[in-house]
Amino acid sequence: MLNTKKKGLPLDQAKKALIMIHGRGATADSILSLSSHLNLTDYAIVAPQANGNTWYPYGFMASDEGNHASLERSLGFIEEVFSEILDAGILPEQICLVGFSQGACLSLEFAARNARRLGGVAAFTGGLIGEQLNPEKYQGDFLGTPIFIGSSKQDFHVPASRIQESAVLLEKMGAEVTVKLFDDSEHTIRAEEIKLANQKIFI
Repeated sequence: MLNTKKKGLPLDQAKKALIMIHGRGATADSILSLSSHLNLTDYAIVAPQANGNTWYPYGFMASDEGNHASLERSLGFIEEVFSEILDAGILPEQICLVGFSQGACLSLEFAARNARRLGGVAAFTGGLIGEQLNPEKYQGDFLGTPIFIGSSKQDFHVPASRIQESAVLLEKMGAEVTVKLFDDSEHTIRAEEIKLANQKIFI
């Protein structure tokens, strides 16, 4: 059974929804704490909790075989949450995804494998998942969906080169992508990133 935490309006009373995906070793509660810094008036907010606090065991650019089973299961969890929101009558273009680190990677991966017009994706330190990027994994058209990716130019876990590669692929799929890379080496969510996410997505 998928474990989720919820905040904001009940799904049956909301017209917009946000799926928040935590990072490795973190919790649904920890990513929900970010919601108070985003412009989320009238949103239903759902944060799934990963089994063992991790969505897949190895780094996001590790061997595809090593991560495959856990990654597919985790993508299925996000699909369950997305379907629950749709069943409540909320349109795809009113659904956003936000994630940090491993959760940012999972947010982008889920969106790209199921591309359609969404409310937006904010990926705080993340890129598309895989040993190499394989465009054949991804299908659909984002139809102008805004996607924001913020990170350090020298993040230990997420190379800037993979972020840029991901942005190019997402743009080819019809997304309006904004990338902002910072000079510091912190693995964190910066106030400026939150401001940009609010400007680009949570308007």
